[in-house]
Amino acid sequence: MIPFYPHAAGPPSYNGIRAVRKRILLLGSITGYQTRVFARTARELGVELVLATDQCRKMENPWGDNAITVRFQHSAAYARRLALEGPFDGIVAVGDHPTLLAAMTAQRLGLPYHSPASVEACRNKYLARRAFQRSGLNVPSYFRMRLRQTAWPPPPFPCVLKPLGLSGSRGVIRADNESEFSAALARIRALLESVDIRRLKEEQNQYVQVESFIEGREFALEGILTAGRLQTLALFDKPDPLDGPYFEESIYVTPSRADAAAQSGIVETVQRAVQALGLTHGPVHAEMRCNSRGVWMLEAAARPIGGLCARALRFRLPGGACPVSLEELVLRHALGEDVAAAQPADPASGVMMIPIPKGGIYHGVSGVAESRSVRGIEDVVVTAKEGQRLTPLPEGSSYLGFIFARGESPEVVEEALRAAHARLRFDIATDLRVFRGV
Repeated sequence: MIPFYPHAAGPPSYNGIRAVRKRILLLGSITGYQTRVFARTARELGVELVLATDQCRKMENPWGDNAITVRFQHSAAYARRLALEGPFDGIVAVGDHPTLLAAMTAQRLGLPYHSPASVEACRNKYLARRAFQRSGLNVPSYFRMRLRQTAWPPPPFPCVLKPLGLSGSRGVIRADNESEFSAALARIRALLESVDIRRLKEEQNQYVQVESFIEGREFALEGILTAGRLQTLALFDKPDPLDGPYFEESIYVTPSRADAAAQSGIVETVQRAVQALGLTHGPVHAEMRCNSRGVWMLEAAARPIGGLCARALRFRLPGGACPVSLEELVLRHALGEDVAAAQPADPASGVMMIPIPKGGIYHGVSGVAESRSVRGIEDVVVTAKEGQRLTPLPEGSSYLGFIFARGESPEVVEEALRAAHARLRFDIATDLRVFRGV
C-alpha cells in the first residue's frame, strides 16, 4: 500500500533519512472539477504532484499551483517538454482532451499507460466503430461524412447524428426522417463551426457520423485496466429512457439492477472492446446499450468518469479504516499499487447530473436546504454561477450541478435523487441579446 501522509509536508523521516516521495504527473483542464480533486487527493497521499493544464500562458501562476502550461491540441510537442520534467512514478489524465498528451508523454518516459493510438481511437467515434466492427462486436450501420459534404448515403432511419470528437452527448441528435436529418445536420454544423470548437483544431471535428439508432437500456461501466485486464469498479444503471431527440444523461445508480446474465455480458463486451481499441493500463469509462440482440458498445473513454460524478463512488481497500475515493484509487493504481481487492464501500449510491431545462441567464436557485434534507441525500452541489449564460444540450456541455445519494438499495437511491431534484427551483431568465442592424 502507498503510505498515507495527511499533511502537505509529505513523508516523514526515519532514523534521520527522509523517505523518497512518489511523484506523479497530472494532466487536466484548469476549469475541470476533477483536476482540483485529484490535486487535493495527491497532496493528502503525500505524493508530489506536477500539474500540466491548459491555463492561460499570459497569466503567471494564476491558481498558485505552479502548473505547467500546455496545449492539448499540440500533444507531440508538449509531450517532449513534459518528458523533460521527469522522472515520474505515474501519470493520470482527467477529461478526454488531455488523454492523448498523457499517452505520448507516458510513451516517452516508459510509464505503463494506454498507447497514443488507442487513445486516439477512443476520442474518434469513427475509429472506435471500425475497431469494434473488426473485433466482431455488435455495431450499428454507420457512415462518416465531412461537415460540409453535400451528398451522402441514405440514412438508416431512425438514425443518430454524432460529432466524431465531442463527448457527454454534446451534438448528438436523433432523426427519424429526412427533414429531421437536415435540421440536425444544420445544428451540428453550427456547433462544430463555433469558436470554442474550432480553436481545438482537431481533425475529427470536421466530420459527422451517422448511425442507426440502437434501442434498449443504457448502462455505464467504470473500470481500471492493468496490463490489459479489466477490473470492474462499478456498473451504473441509467434509469431514464434515452431515446432522443437529444441524449442528456441525468441519473446514474450503482449497483446495476440488471440480471446476472446481462451484467456478465456487459463486462465481457467491455473487455473485448478495450482490447479492440488497444487500451492497456489506466482508468476506463465505458457506455453501452443492451437489448434482445445483445450488448452494443456506444463508446469507451481512456479516463475516469467526468465532472463531480466520481463522488458517487467510494471503495474499501484491505486493511483500510476509511473508504477511499475513485480519485485516490486511480492515483494508487497509477503509482503501481495493486488495487484489485478494492470493493464498493456502500450498498448502493448514485448521482444526478442536474439538467439545464432551458437556455437563458442563471439567476439562482431555491430549495437547496430542502433538497439536502431528503433521506439518503449526501450532498447537493450547484455549480452554475449567477449571471452565467446557460445552454442546454445538444449545443451545451454543462449541467446546473450534481446531487449525490447513498442508501441500502438502488431503488432507494434513485427515489432520493428524484425527490431531491423535485425540491429545487431554478431561476433562469430569458437571454435577451442585442443584435445590431446590418
